[in-house]
Order: sequence, then structure tokens, then C-alpha cells
Amino acid sequence: MSVITAASAAPAARPKNREQGFWYPYLLIAPTMITLVVVSLIPFAYAIYLSFHKAKYGRVGDFIGFDNYVKLLTDPAFWNSLKVAGLFVGVAVPIEFMIGLGGALILSAGVRGRSVLVPLLFIPTMMAPIVVGLLWKIMLAGSWGLISYNLLERFGWLGDQSIFASPDLALYALIFVDIWQWSPFMMLAFFAGLQAMPVGPYRAAAVDGASPLRIFFKITLPMMTPLLVVITLLRLIDAFKVFDTVFILTGGGPGVVTQTPSVLAYKMTFEFWNIGEASALAVLVWVAFFIFCNVFYQIAKQKLKAF
Repeated sequence: MSVITAASAAPAARPKNREQGFWYPYLLIAPTMITLVVVSLIPFAYAIYLSFHKAKYGRVGDFIGFDNYVKLLTDPAFWNSLKVAGLFVGVAVPIEFMIGLGGALILSAGVRGRSVLVPLLFIPTMMAPIVVGLLWKIMLAGSWGLISYNLLERFGWLGDQSIFASPDLALYALIFVDIWQWSPFMMLAFFAGLQAMPVGPYRAAAVDGASPLRIFFKITLPMMTPLLVVITLLRLIDAFKVFDTVFILTGGGPGVVTQTPSVLAYKMTFEFWNIGEASALAVLVWVAFFIFCNVFYQIAKQKLKAF
């Protein structure tokens, strides 16, 4: 009789357990979601609000519709900043990708002293952007910088001015600094992916007598494609919104040669106090990258079979 009673009572407890199990994952992610809403979503929503108002010198005025967007889209400085960011991303990220993948392949081949070499390679990426900026400002300072004086000026490649003051070379110097800082990150990310690859396909290819080049293109590259795509997308986003090193090394100069959208937004906000137009710039950049990421994802999914 007690067994029947216990069996009949058991189903009554299941809905409670099922309800607890339903809410448990949401309770775990609740602190993170609340933080994201407070730190990211609310400020972004307020930026959208400001972009439709006359906000200047710390005061929010009347609703003006799309006037801030029209002014921004007709401002040559905005299009110049996009051009600078596009050139920066288009040169830096592919070079970082090639260096990272090549270095990862070399490391995975069994280099001696790899346990010591890997932490050393990660040092540039671990540095704070302000430290990287100050380091290279000293290394490439005009007339006395360690690299600029001993290499560039001594061989007549640069005058007595800093390379960051040269309209023709300043942006490429920033690209070099970005490559120096972030190539190790991509190298170690790709190296970790190579270490996680299953050994079965490689053993089968070795038995079949496949060449190393064929193994790379037929086995390694297809299996690494999801990781390559994700890391490249992250670097594209991060490189486009670069601010710290540009602000420290050039401040967007000389003139507007190295003025990226992030630097332009900073100047609009804290130098000209044109908060409404700066908010419109932030919204436009977000919309552009939202579209870009979706297109990038679809191409990677359909053409590269990355997802």
C-alpha cells in the first residue's frame, strides 16, 4: 500500500523539478545579461536617442530627426575616416592572418624550446595599448628614436622628423605597430586550433602518401576554417575601431591622415562637443558592422562551409 502511495505521489513532484530546471540556466546567465544591459544596451539606446536630437555642449535640445545623420554623411571628415579605417584594416589584418597562420604551422611542427617561445611571443598582445603606444613612440621618435635614428634616418629613408609626423608614412607606421601587437594573438589562436585537430585523418593521409602541401589544403585548412573565420572576423572588428594606439601615437594627424572613426567620434564629443553628430556616427558604424557581420557570416557559411 505504501509503495502504491509513493508511486502515485511521485508524478506530482515532477512539474516542480521541471520548472526549476527550466529557470536554472536563465538564473546562471542573469548577472551577465544584467551587466550587458546596464553597460552596453542602455548607453547605446541613449546614443540613438541623442542622435535624433540637437545635443551640443552637454545640453540635449529639440528633436531634429535625421539632421545629424545628413550632416555626418555630407561631412568629408566622416568619409575620410572610413577610408583611413578601410586602408588600416585592409593592410593590417591580412598580414596578421598570414603571419599568424604561418607561425602556427611552424610551432605545430615541433620547434625546440616551444614552451619558452610561446609565452614570449604573447608579450606584445598582453601589453596595454597605452604601453604599446608609448613604446613605439620612443622607438620611432624623430632624430633620437632607437629604430628611426639607427635605421630610417641613417640610411636616408626619413628626415629628422618623426615617422608619425610624415603624411605619407604615419598610417603605415600605425599598421606596423598593429601587426607587431596582434600577429602573436592570431598565431597562438591558430596554434591552439592546430593542437586540437584529430590525428586520424593525418595518419590516413600519411599512409596514402599524400604530400605536406596536399595535406594542408585538403585536411588542415578545411578543418581549421571555422576557427580562421571567427578569429579573422574578431580582428576585423577590433582593427576597424582602433583608438588607443592611434590617439597616443598620432592623435589622428598629421592633419586627418590617421583619423579613424573612433578618433573622429572622440574629437566630435570632447573637442567640439557635438554630441548629437558623434552619436549618429556611433549608430552608423554599428549599423554598418551589423550588416557586414551578417554578410560575412552568410558568405562563410555558404561558400566556406565554416558554420
